[in-house]
Amino acid sequence: MGFLTGKTAIITGGGKAEPLKDGSAGSIGYGIAIAYAKEGANLVLTGRNVNKLELAKQELESAYGIKVLIMQADINERENGEEVAKKVVDATIKEFGRIDVLINNAQASASGVTLANHTVEQFNLAIYSGLYSAFFYMKACYPYLKETKGSVINFASGAGLFGNFGQSAYAAAKEGIRGLSRVAATEWGPDGINVNVVCPLAWTSQLEKWQQYNPEAFKANVKMPPMGHFGDSEKEIGRVCVQLANPDFKYMSGETLTLEGGMGLRP
Repeated sequence: MGFLTGKTAIITGGGKAEPLKDGSAGSIGYGIAIAYAKEGANLVLTGRNVNKLELAKQELESAYGIKVLIMQADINERENGEEVAKKVVDATIKEFGRIDVLINNAQASASGVTLANHTVEQFNLAIYSGLYSAFFYMKACYPYLKETKGSVINFASGAGLFGNFGQSAYAAAKEGIRGLSRVAATEWGPDGINVNVVCPLAWTSQLEKWQQYNPEAFKANVKMPPMGHFGDSEKEIGRVCVQLANPDFKYMSGETLTLEGGMGLRP
């Protein structure tokens, strides 16, 4: 029995990606889902790919005896994102009756495209899937997080912190998420809602493919951390997210936490 038993977490972008060669989680969202499942939390996983969501549900329920609700959800410039988020939240309350943690992990972008060559469509892809998605889910979850004195964990990136080459739209979305999170921490702190941002550097199947298909952009942006390994999606990034959901956790709401492989947390 973990300390999250009986609690409910929404994880956007939580489908099961192709695993890494060592069998570990190939995406941050699924790594977080495993970490939460091990602590007994019931999960709501959203994503665009239904097959990945179904695989996640099957494996997590079978391995950890939790309940997983999956919902196909894609916030983009063509859809009413507010309605998409509300539909997910309404289904969560109907299924589980509560929301304790919201993890805004989903993000799409066109990496490796210079600012001068970025199209409006590419820019919108990053802003809607990341910044607008976080905004809509946070608004929809707010009354329920207020009831449970819950947590919001948003994901930003070193791309925004350090100005990575070829990642203008992605960096803009992630820096917007950081600003949004700080305001939410200020406004929602009196309600007992903890809001934090994680900037991870995890080795994922997507990063692996980026290295293969765009080695120049990869080399320009991705540096090996001093400890000599990239973050593990479950054991490091996922466990950090578990820690942030712990009511006894002492980090101040509104902090940006940078997790680089093996280095732990840095505000």
